[in-house]
Amino acid sequence: MKLNLSITLSITLSITLAISLVSCTEHDKKEQLGCVNDAPGFLLSNVQVIDGSGSPAFAASVRIRDGKIAEIGKLEACVGETLIDGAGQILAPGFIDTHSHADTLIFEHPDALSAVSQGITTVIVGQDGDSKYPLAEFYSKLEKNPATVNLASYVGHNTLRRKVLGNDYKRLATDEEVARMAKLLASELASGAIGLATGLEYDPGIYSETSEVLTLAKVAAEVGGRYISHIRSEDRWFEDSIDEIIHIGRETGMPVQISHIKLAMTRLWGRAGETLAKLDAARADGVKISADIYPYEFWQSTMMVLLPERDYTDRAAIKEVFDQLAPAEGIWMSRYEPNPEYVGKRLTEIAQLLEMDTIDAFTHIAAEAERWKQENGRSAEMIIATSMKDTDIDALMAWEGTNICTDGGLQDLHPRGAGSFPRVLGHFARDRQVMSLETAVHKMSGLAAEHMGITDRGLIRVGMIADQVLFDPDTVNDRATPEDSLALSKGITSVWVGGVLVYQQGAVTDARPGKIIRREGVIASPK
Repeated sequence: MKLNLSITLSITLSITLAISLVSCTEHDKKEQLGCVNDAPGFLLSNVQVIDGSGSPAFAASVRIRDGKIAEIGKLEACVGETLIDGAGQILAPGFIDTHSHADTLIFEHPDALSAVSQGITTVIVGQDGDSKYPLAEFYSKLEKNPATVNLASYVGHNTLRRKVLGNDYKRLATDEEVARMAKLLASELASGAIGLATGLEYDPGIYSETSEVLTLAKVAAEVGGRYISHIRSEDRWFEDSIDEIIHIGRETGMPVQISHIKLAMTRLWGRAGETLAKLDAARADGVKISADIYPYEFWQSTMMVLLPERDYTDRAAIKEVFDQLAPAEGIWMSRYEPNPEYVGKRLTEIAQLLEMDTIDAFTHIAAEAERWKQENGRSAEMIIATSMKDTDIDALMAWEGTNICTDGGLQDLHPRGAGSFPRVLGHFARDRQVMSLETAVHKMSGLAAEHMGITDRGLIRVGMIADQVLFDPDTVNDRATPEDSLALSKGITSVWVGGVLVYQQGAVTDARPGKIIRREGVIASPK
């Protein structure tokens, strides 16, 4: 009996020890693979990684767990882990649109289809001097009703100026009024805005002087904010406007960015090298200046932006516009509230309908738009106009301090709103080789994040938030045109925001994982 019991205990002990050893071995292996985790995550395999730093592409697998990048390398799938075969396509960081107008329709279109279909995972709004106010309320509403994309915002100078000066804005602000603007700005910055944005070619910012802007920029600089600007002129006084933003960067020490940089006047065409030499000299002198750009020769704005004096009856000024800035046949209406039938028509076509010459037609439709604006309290018109040369765009885009943007909205009548990023990847990088694919991705992700002060996105690195885009480098390109401005691009296969799939093969998912990105050091508002 004793002998048999001893044998039984020995056998039992051996079996237990063997099971334990096998269990430990499996546990160690799982731990080594990063598999010991309650959240199984997923593994993207068979991809070429372009990590957003500008470095060459490399073959790897990327493990995503808890919304972050957990591992990069030659990896095996864990038990129960979803395996996604990337079919040899490019995996890049989610793109960051540093000049977006997505805030205008983010609640009506939370799927942000025109953005995510380009691989955009973060939009930077509050541009051209206009921002939501108060920002805390906008953020709170967006947290309760999230979108597919992440969002960060600047504080708009024009928004502050309207709050303080009201309709009496066609003048310089007093010291007391500037002080009131500064107080409002400080409050908005406390909500997490990333800095101050100006639109100095638009009302009411066009009536401000540099000292007003500089005073406000210093308020943003004191809390680690940044400055971005639709500069005072992109044509007639372009050189002076570049000097102004360099001056603000030098005086404040803060990073400053030129919005949608362009040479939008015939006398400037072919002179991109001069502009870049000035910017390089400023950078060498310690000024942290950068720019963003969209890849089209035509822009979208109001008719009045063409007339600094805002006098639409001045025939000589309108003739100068047609001769030097935008030819009449290159201007077409993208929005016109007094007569929606004009939308999509060129100014030359509208002139024929009105039986007027193009100068009188410009005056007529501008006057009608102004009357409508006065009656309804909001802007009545938008135009698209051709003003740039492709060679200048190439040079400005290739500059080391330029990142990519759209300057578009979620339902934009300009094709930039739906096509900018794939157009750069396909038309500029692959087809015309203005830059390498790695450089293009860098300008859309790592460099854009750096320019916006975002530190946890923009790179495929362990520990970074898993905002990612998978695309086919052989087919990616834009399809949007002025005639079909919302046509989705091709070649963008899948998009993830915070590790959650939001777009795949031409369609958005039901997920809305977008977050508010606040200036570093600012704590999120309480729930």
